[in-house]
Amino acid sequence: MRTIGLIGGMSWESSAEYYRLLNEEVRRRLGGHHCAPSLMLTVDFAEIEAMQRAGDWDTAGAFLAGAAKTLEAAGAEVVLLCTNTMHRVADVISAAIDADFLHIVDATADRIAAAGHRTVGLLATRYTMESAFYRERMRSRGVEVLVPEEPDRALVHDVIYEELTRNRVEPASRVAYQGVMARLAERGADAIILGCTEITLLVDQADCALPMYDSTRIHVEAAVDRALGLQTSRDRP
Repeated sequence: MRTIGLIGGMSWESSAEYYRLLNEEVRRRLGGHHCAPSLMLTVDFAEIEAMQRAGDWDTAGAFLAGAAKTLEAAGAEVVLLCTNTMHRVADVISAAIDADFLHIVDATADRIAAAGHRTVGLLATRYTMESAFYRERMRSRGVEVLVPEEPDRALVHDVIYEELTRNRVEPASRVAYQGVMARLAERGADAIILGCTEITLLVDQADCALPMYDSTRIHVEAAVDRALGLQTSRDRP
């Protein structure tokens, strides 16, 4: 099995979930005492968050590309960026390394398209919901994306940054997210993407009448496929 490198810290709560899921998935497949050969480099989310607020995506891309290079130099053969939002700079990261970079949107879109969904609701940070990178990559695989209308977009974003990335899980926010998902269903969504790696800490399938796709779990499962040689590498983004 190839070594998986994890660019984490955005936030550490979701990075811990990546690590748990990755090792559970390897043990589920291989049994016994198996776990995933892996490396994690944790960045300081405060620095990344400041770049996001400033719209300084170029600096953020260069910073994360440096993290990917460090992982590759340490032996990582498959690299995961443990956040949806920062896949906005995935091209820069992927181009900086020879290791196999696995894009979270591609993995999620492939799973959704294979299940036959064509219109999905997206819950994510405002940076993801209002940017083109997620919609365009989904559309390239035949999947159209609906995002919440205001003020639901603000609600979804604020819960992520004010609560989930600070290790707070509030029952009132779970109820609020249930309402957002119901309104996306009314507008024609036939499935929901949890398009932020923290959202899985708040809601799960029991909270939604539509099929729900957890991008974190899908990303991990695709990474294990890749590390085990069960999936051919796609062209880099």
